[in-house]
Amino acid sequence: MIEHLDGAVIPTGFDVPVEPLRRAAHYTGEPGCIAEARSFAAHFLDQLRTEWCAAIDDRVDGAVLLVVSELVTNADRHSNGPYILELEGTDASVTVAVYDSSAALPRIFPRNPERIGRHGLEIVHALADEVTVERVPVGKRVRAVLSLTT
Repeated sequence: MIEHLDGAVIPTGFDVPVEPLRRAAHYTGEPGCIAEARSFAAHFLDQLRTEWCAAIDDRVDGAVLLVVSELVTNADRHSNGPYILELEGTDASVTVAVYDSSAALPRIFPRNPERIGRHGLEIVHALADEVTVERVPVGKRVRAVLSLTT
């Protein structure tokens, strides 16, 4: 709906398209990149709280940061090149996507509490509402969607 006031066009808010908050960061794999990615994600969540008035409790905050850590760590360990962290959010959900240069798709292993390591994707699946993996022209994208509502 648009109101006209003395010749001025004023959007009322209902017909104004609203885009999700989107941010991306590029990492080289140098030491400290994983911590930088977590910091980047924490700042993104603060922006989402401010710009979208998103209600993000401590549990969801921790879940998003853990998913970022796991996906970035996997990209860091299993690809031979830089990787990109892409975050998208609204007041309802946060999407974490990591692009890397390896075409090898990640494997999720059966639960085994005696196994040391290789639990990252298992953790991501436990925390996210949706996890997808797809090949892209220069490697792959792993994407996890986390709901902000319970």
